[in-house]
Amino acid sequence: MGPEIVVPLGAFACAIVLAIGVPVARAYSRRMDAESKNPRIPSEVTQRLERMEQTLEAVAIEVERITEGQRFTTKLLSEGRGAGDARQSQSSASPPDRAT
Repeated sequence: MGPEIVVPLGAFACAIVLAIGVPVARAYSRRMDAESKNPRIPSEVTQRLERMEQTLEAVAIEVERITEGQRFTTKLLSEGRGAGDARQSQSSASPPDRAT
């Protein structure tokens, strides 16, 4: 085979490889890009995340309940102090009657 046959065959083969290979490579790269944007999460991970979310919501409810209890206790303590202060000011303002 002389160069007058090999060179045209090589050029023809390169043209065919490029005509088929470039679209295939583009399609493959687009598919890989689409998969990276929408990753597949295994079902075990999804179930675990759902359980974690439920647990977190339960903890949030309990913390809210504790906060309400603390707020109520603080309110009772502040009302008790206010009533005690009022009693002390009333007793110091009017001295007790002494019968002599």
